[in-house]
Amino acid sequence: MSKKIRAFIAISLPERILQAIAKLQETLKGSGLKIRWTRKEGIHFTIKFLGDIEWDDVEKIHVAMERTTQDFSPFTLRGEGVGVFPDVRRPRVVWIGLTGDVEALRLLQSDLEDQLNHFGFPKEKRAFKGHLTVGRVKGRVDLVKLAKALEALGEFRTEPFTAQSVVLFHSDLRPNGAVYSRLAEVPL
Repeated sequence: MSKKIRAFIAISLPERILQAIAKLQETLKGSGLKIRWTRKEGIHFTIKFLGDIEWDDVEKIHVAMERTTQDFSPFTLRGEGVGVFPDVRRPRVVWIGLTGDVEALRLLQSDLEDQLNHFGFPKEKRAFKGHLTVGRVKGRVDLVKLAKALEALGEFRTEPFTAQSVVLFHSDLRPNGAVYSRLAEVPL
């Protein structure tokens, strides 16, 4: 019997982008909102959340990643804007949006979904929305404070960065937060 692991496919971010996001989080922490902030090492751009998979599926996922990336070159993205999902009246996730070559990103994600579907991984039902999760709202939050904080950071932008590879991560959930380890990486 194979061991189950929690996994996802993502694009890693350069250290300079992670530093800029950490500064944004520090600014938001000053607003006094009840938000559990994503640790810097846990920020990445998720392309496909796989959930619990069999350890034996790692090789199939790696093959799907290789088949997908062979048609793509590195492309440039930028973190831009701050918002919440699902909306400002019921905030659950604090995110940073993405700009740049988002069409290449959308195509990469769509092609990866198709390749993984060949191996029995169901396609995501929701539309793909490129973003970086930087925090999760805990309980009730002062919506006026939240709106002011988001408005003040509405002009947030990182430097451009190049997406050069996709990574299959193992997510080990622990009491003090998830620990991520790379299982496979495929260059664009």
